[in-house]
Amino acid sequence: MANGNILVADDDTAIRTVLSQALSRAGYDVRTTGNAATLWRWVQSGDGDLVITDVVMPDENAFELLPKMKKLRPELPIIVMSAQNTFMTAIKASERGAYDYLPKPFDLRELVSIVGRAMSEPKNRVRAEPSAELEGMPLVGRSPAMQEIYRALARLMQTDLTVMITGESGTGKELVARALHDYGKRKKGPFVAINMAAIPRDLIESELFGHEKGAFTGANQRSAGRFEQAEGGTLFLDEIGDMPMEAQTRLLRVLQQSEYTTVGGRTPIKTNVRIIAATNKDLRNLITQGLFREDLFFRLNVVPLRLPPLRERTEDIGDLAQHFFMLAASEGLPLKHLEPEALERMKHYRWPGNIRELENLTRRLAALYPQESITVPLIEAELANEQPPLVSGFASALPVGTAGRGKDGERGTSLSAAVERHLADLFQGHGDMLPPPGLYHRVLRELEYPLISAALAATRGNQIKAAELLGLNRNTLRKKVRDLDIRLMRSPR
Repeated sequence: MANGNILVADDDTAIRTVLSQALSRAGYDVRTTGNAATLWRWVQSGDGDLVITDVVMPDENAFELLPKMKKLRPELPIIVMSAQNTFMTAIKASERGAYDYLPKPFDLRELVSIVGRAMSEPKNRVRAEPSAELEGMPLVGRSPAMQEIYRALARLMQTDLTVMITGESGTGKELVARALHDYGKRKKGPFVAINMAAIPRDLIESELFGHEKGAFTGANQRSAGRFEQAEGGTLFLDEIGDMPMEAQTRLLRVLQQSEYTTVGGRTPIKTNVRIIAATNKDLRNLITQGLFREDLFFRLNVVPLRLPPLRERTEDIGDLAQHFFMLAASEGLPLKHLEPEALERMKHYRWPGNIRELENLTRRLAALYPQESITVPLIEAELANEQPPLVSGFASALPVGTAGRGKDGERGTSLSAAVERHLADLFQGHGDMLPPPGLYHRVLRELEYPLISAALAATRGNQIKAAELLGLNRNTLRKKVRDLDIRLMRSPR
């Protein structure tokens, strides 16, 4: 006895044959067609327990047919296939009621698994009504890594699930958060973003939850926090790993009970906000260090979403570059295009700054060069300016007469010379390979720790004097002391 009847529509004979064989082996009865008209006639007649259809058909686009099928038979699961593997394809499939979306080429085992899951679910599930035609392209890329992101976003759009976006700096975490909001059921509400790393730690609670008049020195009037501003919409908590423990405790209460109190307030305030968090840090590592609450992590990490760095999706560089060239042209700059050899050169670059670095590069190319075609020499010149020399003999590559000379005029007697030697050893120690990503912040931390420790030692732990000595704001110094885990000595009484 068959497990069910599957209707397959695709104008490619080979795909119809492959799907028919795979689904028949899985125990299903399969009927195939190469046009939308026949598929629609079968659906009208009540045939089929599930539909698998390509988007582009010779007589009608499946996105035009899909709403009609869902209106006539709302319980009918429809799986959409497409070679137009863009973010908007996945979103349109979801908006029009598709059970799932598969980019071509697809894994047959995955498709059979999806069919089995769809056939076993209750048939009374009704998807959201289609929305107005979607415009624009908030996310760009056709790589397998991005296809997984698109499919995940399409499933999350009509939910209020809390999402944790992880990824290196410059991978587009806020862009993904905005897409979740702009194409989700809260799109008519506000989208409010806050970057934890950009706000002094002692002000974060006030920024998030607001404060009452007189709550602290300088609080001359009541101020609304980001939760109040985001009511009915989405609150994006960027760089969540930089949130201080006190604010983490307050945020946990919001996630548990959907209410909060303002700083200086006593009356709980109910809130209706979707939370999307993002970080480029390893939160599990912060948990082991006692810097991040484990219970908060699990509340935020309901749906983890990892954004791949650009070096893991180099096949998207061409589409992304063209997208940024078009944006630059819309702002009045001349339209450029990459020669194939130039694109290949870009695919072999590591892109430590990820998509943000690529966007900056394309804007410079559009603004600074008169030629329409971007060639390999132009790319070579620009990429050479993007990074310091990464060759052995690093110190010798610096211009004579700059850093590295002591007051007696000899090299090797200054702090700069010591740093040069350290960096030369670092790069040589990896042979032909580059050191692991995150080098800038790692080296900066190595310099900051002894510098701040020495200043605090010289001032016997007096942070006010140490801040003056370093030329830093006191709050900035306090943040660095905490982040660097510097042990403070007590001032003598």
